Amino acid sequence: MNFIDRTKISVKAGDGGNGKSAFRREKFVPKGGPAGGDGGRGADIIFRVDPNINTLLDFRYHRKFKGANGENGDIKNQYGKNAPPLIIKVPPGTIIRDEETGELLADLTKNGEEAVIAKGGRGGRGNAKFANAKNRAPTFAELGEPGESKNLFLELKLLADVGLVGYPSVGKSSIIARVSAARPEIADYHFTTLTPVLGVVKTDYEKSFVMADIPGLIEGAADGLGLGTDFLRHIERTKIILHVVDASGLEGRDPVEDYRKINAELKKYSEKLAKRKQILVANKSDLTEAAENYPKLKELADKENIRIFSVSAVTGQGLGELIDFTGQELENYAEPADETPDETKVYDADAANAEDAVTIKRNDAGDFIVINKNLEKLVAMTNFGNDEAIRRFQNIWRLKGIDETLKQRGIKEGMTVHIGDMEFEWRE
Repeated sequence: MNFIDRTKISVKAGDGGNGKSAFRREKFVPKGGPAGGDGGRGADIIFRVDPNINTLLDFRYHRKFKGANGENGDIKNQYGKNAPPLIIKVPPGTIIRDEETGELLADLTKNGEEAVIAKGGRGGRGNAKFANAKNRAPTFAELGEPGESKNLFLELKLLADVGLVGYPSVGKSSIIARVSAARPEIADYHFTTLTPVLGVVKTDYEKSFVMADIPGLIEGAADGLGLGTDFLRHIERTKIILHVVDASGLEGRDPVEDYRKINAELKKYSEKLAKRKQILVANKSDLTEAAENYPKLKELADKENIRIFSVSAVTGQGLGELIDFTGQELENYAEPADETPDETKVYDADAANAEDAVTIKRNDAGDFIVINKNLEKLVAMTNFGNDEAIRRFQNIWRLKGIDETLKQRGIKEGMTVHIGDMEFEWRE
């Protein structure tokens, strides 16, 4: 099975439907009033957790998602229909970021959990909405608001209760194969496991938990060596770490030194991860060489104040006791009170105030660029083919003081002004 845990996609929410400009045309009402209806709302882009999906593989072949547009308004004050949301299914443990800013948009972990990532545009108002005491028969209607567009970075972090860590070839794959229905590839060479493997483990007292076999770590993993950070992230969510060492030392390795080096990598990658509860698993204890190393490992465990289990993935020795103890520890597990999430949503004060703040810049050609969310939205929703709509736009433009600001910045007759997708020549 291909395991894809990071990918980039783009999403575009639906545009709002256009408002309608229409008037009543009734037999005995010669001068009927405005009767154009509003457009419907465009489709939101919603991400939803589906427990039946366990990788981001589908996004390798489908990278662009576009929501439906809202329906246009119609005569007789008929509103256009709202477009249904576009649901994008993702596996539990999916993190969604804005690719351009790095902002954390959602961290989806629970089955059925949803997040609206891109909002559909609102429908444009029909001309009936613009009638007032001064203008009883407006001829213009709004265009639909464009839906949000975003480039996204998706990342999957496995949701496992227990993570197996250790150097390559210490027997992690053999352990998970022995205690669960998972069937990882197993061989005597390094990095046989190239993808994380999940297995459901049952205890003797009819409880179960999810165990993840994380590919072997090496010294320098936190700096990206070997499989490095590609898989270190997958143990960030685990509650308990089973630290597996080769008690036999047959490959010329010192299991005590291996334990220290792996923990140094965990700490280097994440202080929070280094504080996770660990259980030391001395594997390959059926081999005679393990008897020489076990006293050193027991002394290490006592010094670190952690439990040690002498096991053999080949014979099954000690695995029952290990699994039952791990299950009991999970039953008593409580999130540390002082633990703060690694993922923090970025707060951008400029972005928070961008709806009202007006920024004017110059480009290389000397043109003026007006940046303001509300004005850009107004441009997108104004029908510039209608004189009355243009006058409304100009009034709002003046009320915001854009003309005066441009003059202060040195604008001259005939210079070009850009706002949103529109550009025009400036005239007094």
